[in-house]
Amino acid sequence: MFLGGREIVLGVGGGISAYKSCELLRRMQNLGLLVTVIPTRASLNFVGTATWEALSGREVPTDLWNQVHQVPHVSIAKKADAIVIAPATADLIAKVAAGLADDLLTNLLLATTSPVVFVPAMHTEMWLNPATQANVATLRTRGYAIVEPGTGKLTSGDVGVGRYPEVEEILQRLRDALSLNSDLSGRKVLISAGGTREAIDPVRYIGNHSSGKQGYALALAAVKRGADVTLVAANSALPDIEGVNTIHVSSAAEMLAALDASFDEADLLVMAAAIADVRPAVTSAKKIGKAQLHSIELLPNPDITQLLTLRKKKQVIIGFAAQTEESFTDALEIARRKLEEKGLDLIYCNDVSEGAIFGAEQTTGTILDRTGSQIHLSNVEKMTLANNLLDLALDKLG
Repeated sequence: MFLGGREIVLGVGGGISAYKSCELLRRMQNLGLLVTVIPTRASLNFVGTATWEALSGREVPTDLWNQVHQVPHVSIAKKADAIVIAPATADLIAKVAAGLADDLLTNLLLATTSPVVFVPAMHTEMWLNPATQANVATLRTRGYAIVEPGTGKLTSGDVGVGRYPEVEEILQRLRDALSLNSDLSGRKVLISAGGTREAIDPVRYIGNHSSGKQGYALALAAVKRGADVTLVAANSALPDIEGVNTIHVSSAAEMLAALDASFDEADLLVMAAAIADVRPAVTSAKKIGKAQLHSIELLPNPDITQLLTLRKKKQVIIGFAAQTEESFTDALEIARRKLEEKGLDLIYCNDVSEGAIFGAEQTTGTILDRTGSQIHLSNVEKMTLANNLLDLALDKLG
């Protein structure tokens, strides 16, 4: 299973084996996982904030009361694809079992709906204590994954059960946990992104302001959920996503050819690209002099979305409507007509007046479907919109 790009929280409890989680962090990064470390106050006695920041390349939040306006325990919980607690001390396990939340990490664990993997590590007597065993049993009944501690040398020269498990065992349990979120496994997803360019001459072109960020967010969200993703990207400066088959194109004709080649095998098509409506009737092989550049004869480009929907069999198809009407009600009416006329299953309508949305990290708009229902999203991350659209598409795919 492809893991790259998934967001992981590594919670570090206050045990002597906290240093072993440095290697766990490195191994996670080698798999392409994006890791945010959240240590407990006690754990900082063993491994400091500077070490975690240097290894993760990210800020390490340690206090529930910093950046309060961002509500960190909620925002981090929503972003995380999974949480690993390593080492999980007897104290930390007891707090979580009791539903206590007195620091950032325990608040995060109450706020998350993502898979959680606990990696207990402690002295043998502490691990075998009936209270600890009862608390671990409680965590299991709540659906948390528990990696059994290893047996071997412990602190103080003792030998027994309670040792920090092998890193590979932890990573395998993390893979298992992430697979629970792979609801698009086995699905083929085809996505268009960016903005096409129609050449006037070797220097000039007809184009638009699309950055491709929404299409790339859709591709990342889909591959993280286990899909086989093909992304047809037009003139985007964004880096390729590991695990995604990215086809780079420039013009609408190239976009059509690439989408057409993959459409029949696709389960889901998302047309997030901004495709030029027209192209020059003639493209000059040499730069046209300014004095000769008086007018350009234009021809309509094919409506790629409509051409593909005419061949639709099993596919769910999602379109986008970027509108600039003074009234958003009018924009929604136009989007609704596009939904019907083009045979789409869903359409996302947003207001792009004065360049809004293009190149931005957030988006505002409304999702419409053929039943007439509407879902309005206001200033949400483009990844949030991506997952909303994939959720709705998955429901239609059955």
